[in-house]
Amino acid sequence: MSTEGALRQFGRLICDVADGKTMTKEEACDAYRQVILNEQPELQQGAFLMAHIARGPTTVELSGAWTALDLYDTAKITATIAGPICDIVGTGSDKLKTVNCSTPASLIAAACGLPVAKKGARLVTGVSGASDIFEIFGVDMNGSLENAEACLNEHLICYLPGESFLKSGWARLIRSMRFTSAFNIIGPLTRPCAQTDCIVIGAYSPQVCDQLVAILQEIGMSAALAPYGWDNRRDKALGMDEFSTCGPTRVVELKNGAIEVYELTPADLGVPDVDFEAVASRPNAKANADAIFKVLSKEYESPLADFFCVNAGAALYSAGRAKTYREATDQARQALAAGKALEKLEALVSVQGAK
Repeated sequence: MSTEGALRQFGRLICDVADGKTMTKEEACDAYRQVILNEQPELQQGAFLMAHIARGPTTVELSGAWTALDLYDTAKITATIAGPICDIVGTGSDKLKTVNCSTPASLIAAACGLPVAKKGARLVTGVSGASDIFEIFGVDMNGSLENAEACLNEHLICYLPGESFLKSGWARLIRSMRFTSAFNIIGPLTRPCAQTDCIVIGAYSPQVCDQLVAILQEIGMSAALAPYGWDNRRDKALGMDEFSTCGPTRVVELKNGAIEVYELTPADLGVPDVDFEAVASRPNAKANADAIFKVLSKEYESPLADFFCVNAGAALYSAGRAKTYREATDQARQALAAGKALEKLEALVSVQGAK
């Protein structure tokens, strides 16, 4: 626990933040370090987190908070393979709940030869999270990071559940917190594979997409896409944290240090526009897992297959494996139809499955 002087200094910081003062990147990093490492009393930790989120964190502050999370609370694996290494993940909390997309998209992208260090967690706001799906498929959620590292280097795919790489700080906070904090924003940006330099990270609102990519630019990520998709037949405010096949997708792209914002239609992605019901979440995790497995094993030409392929294709496009989204989608379709995505799942389970 901190000295009396450190406690008072942190208390003054809480008051300053609540009063509207902004922190430098270094100040934010140090403040979040003290929270992560439990150096302040829980009362002061909670007061600081609430003061900061209520005032509204700046991009620079969030970059500092991310640095603290990365340095003091994120265990790492090391990739020994060449080329871009990607992650595909969503923030959750979106209004339109779909069948889990980042999970099969990661397998399809890896089947195209793009290394994917996929991270994820159990369900938060939806029916199932990536961990729920992978666990049904046979992946051991208590498996070692060494196994994940071996799987990535040998098979170009691994799964990293938050429980395996978050050392103590955020995990401790999640167990006791029942309010939103800056960790909800920076959490999806964690980098448990140190070499990850490309990410597709969907978000539940356009504003969060903007903020996530601004943070990624600040911390030096090479390439990123942040999609917010919606259904043409519903209010635009009811969106999804993936590329949509039932309406347009607003995309925030980071490339070569610059940020660009644009919209894509299903036609731009190379697929037909479909009703949302075709990609909507099934009633439970098992049903979602079954729907995913059918696509990976035999239903290669279906609206759900298209949905997974455009999101896998986005990773290929961002990593420079395709010049256009259409070309990337075609690559994903070919790998899926050849059974290569299912082979990646089987390889993943063979290395990271329960022994």
